Amino acid sequence: MVSGAPSLRSYRLTTLEDDGADFRVRPMLIRAPVLRNERLISDYWQLTLDAPAVADGAQPGQFAMLTIARQDGLTPLLPRPMALCRWDRAAGSIDVVYRVVGEGTAALTTWRSGEQMTTVGPLGTGFKLRAGASTILLLGRGIGTCSLTALALRGVSEGVRVVAVASRRDKQAAAGAALYGGDGSIEIIDVLDTDGSSDPAAVRRELLRRFDVTGPDQIFVCGSERLLRLAADLGDSHGAEVQVSIEAHMACGIGYCHGCSSGAPGLGEEAPLVCTNGPAFRVARGALA
Repeated sequence: MVSGAPSLRSYRLTTLEDDGADFRVRPMLIRAPVLRNERLISDYWQLTLDAPAVADGAQPGQFAMLTIARQDGLTPLLPRPMALCRWDRAAGSIDVVYRVVGEGTAALTTWRSGEQMTTVGPLGTGFKLRAGASTILLLGRGIGTCSLTALALRGVSEGVRVVAVASRRDKQAAAGAALYGGDGSIEIIDVLDTDGSSDPAAVRRELLRRFDVTGPDQIFVCGSERLLRLAADLGDSHGAEVQVSIEAHMACGIGYCHGCSSGAPGLGEEAPLVCTNGPAFRVARGALA
């Protein structure tokens, strides 16, 4: 997700719910057994839960709320929103990739196979792949890439050309190209801070080379305001729709607490909520509506 930083206020965001019938299923609260919780590399981990009720209705770009505190524990008190990186409906499992950045995610690493974690999902309005789209571009940075991987797989399954930029700090950051798999069905552009290839100007040059004739029909972005700016500019150049996944602090994930309004403070009316109206929004350049 893209952090809800002040710079986002220079973009006008509209909800994807207006496109028609709500595709979401009712979220379920379950006690999901932990199947695996393993370190991938450095401070990145992958959690796999046995959660058929969540996997069965999940859509690309949605998330789940995970209660990290055990039943006999007091902290961390509030559940945490985690992007659904992938799921297996046949096996009934869901995967979350997370980075250890504080007390909550450090506590998450202590969960072991067989323990049951309180889980609510699938939640939110995810990305919408346009019917008839022939090419899509995914721009992901760091852990934000996890919000795009399921969309890439959906595109491939529908015969869409998928080009994915996986931006990360260095090769020790697991949230990169490896999350998309390695079967060659996705055109992956792996870029790093350490060699300068993740600089937006360098990414732009590579994308212009890839799309020298026909641009993408849709652009999806998550994890970086710089990539969001690039996505908006490319969208204007190619006439492509841009969708972004936004990150926000939230306590419930279902719209009760109203703590994740996507707008600037002081507006007369509350802006759409990231948890229910988002986290995926359509982007247009201009003043905040």
